[in-house]
Formats: sequence, C-alpha cells, structure tokens
Amino acid sequence: MRKFYTLLTREVRSYFYSPIAYIVLVFFLFVSGADFYFQLTFMNGQPVSYSVQEAFFNSVFFWFAFVLIFPLITMRLFAEEFKLGTIEPLMTAPVRDWQVVLAKFFGALFFYAILWIPTLLYFAVFQTMTHQSAANSTGAYLGAYLMLLLLGMFYISIGCFASVVTKNQIVAAVISFCAITLHFFSGLISFVLREVSSSTRQVLGYFSALEQMGTLSRGEIDTRPMVLYVSMTILMLTLTYQAFQSRKWRL
Repeated sequence: MRKFYTLLTREVRSYFYSPIAYIVLVFFLFVSGADFYFQLTFMNGQPVSYSVQEAFFNSVFFWFAFVLIFPLITMRLFAEEFKLGTIEPLMTAPVRDWQVVLAKFFGALFFYAILWIPTLLYFAVFQTMTHQSAANSTGAYLGAYLMLLLLGMFYISIGCFASVVTKNQIVAAVISFCAITLHFFSGLISFVLREVSSSTRQVLGYFSALEQMGTLSRGEIDTRPMVLYVSMTILMLTLTYQAFQSRKWRL
C-alpha cells in the first residue's frame, strides 16, 4: 500500500509541475465562469422554469469545456513516459502493473476534482449576493456533482487507455477526444433521426450523458448511471492494464 501511495503522490505532483495543467485550469475556469455569467444574464428579469444550477450544468459552453479537458489531462499519462523512456525504471521498480495503472488514473481524477472546486464558489457568491438559492434542493447539487464524478471517472479511464497505446501525446489526445465525443453525443441521435423506434430511443437515452445530467441536476438520483459508468470505468481500466502489460513485454 505504501508503494501505491508513493506512485500516487508522484502522479499528483507531476500535474503541479506541468504547465499544461495550469493552462487547462485557467481555460476551464474562464469558460465555466463565462458560462455562469451568461446564464445569469439570460435568466435575469424573465420567468424561467429551471434553476441557476440546472442552467449552468446543462449549457453548451459547459459541455464544450467539459469534453475538451479530458484529452488534455490524460494524453501525457503513459505516452510521455514511453516517449521519454522514463517508463522503464517504473516497470522495473518493485511495484505491480495494476498499481501503476491505478496511480495514474487516480492522479488524473484528483486533478479533475480540483477543477470543480472553484465552481462551488459560483453558487455561494450568487446566494450571498441575491439571498436566493441557486438550486431547488441540496439533492440537486449532489446529483449534478455525482454525475460529474461518474463521467469524469469513465472519460479519464478512456484517456488512460488512449495514452497507453501510443507514444505520441497528440495521437492519444485525438483518440480519447473522438471516443469521448462519440459517447457524449450518442444520446442526441434520437433527436437528429426522427424515424427511431421507442425502444431504440430508450436505449440511446440510457447512454445519453445530457439526459442523465438533466435528471440528476434536478435532484432525481438514479442508480442506473452509477452502475453504467462504474462498470465502464472498470472495463476501460482493465483494458489499460492489459495494454500496459503487452507493451511492457515488448520493451
């Protein structure tokens, strides 16, 4: 356990020493802050049927920044180490391969969580200035951030797999971006194609991140996304582990 903690600490520190991490942080805060401002401006002075919190978590600007950050924070995880040759000392160290994979996964997940901490201030400042609640209930906050965690786990695991199959960070970023975008917008197929059966529409809705976020951001906790994304995360990490072992034996 101490070896895993050492690996995890190494991964977390690598983000604080990386200029890309700070670029991602500034970019994400700028886009999310601008989105929050625009949503308030649009809602100001006119009746709406949704809360500020729902508007923030279901806007186009929000999802644009959301999808883009994962390739940026995961592309270097394995690809950079394979390219620079620093993966060889890590492979020969007295640690198990699954510990290496999990350390990189949780290191990226920790940085991802840091990105969302400032967004809590948006709602706190809003409630302090207006003396109104930004959400309809506490469960709405819990549901929205739970969905962000589930999606973050799944998309980071995709990024880990993309990074372990190539030495080129750009290629890893493109692979993960295409896979994440394909999944994310798969739920919109039912809206684009009108001649879709109800059963197909239900299946696509089950995989739609937009619909799931809309449900959870209203405080309606659904266990199906939890089972789906935890299972898919485990699957992708298993594939990453197998790919890592395969590349290890070829070195």
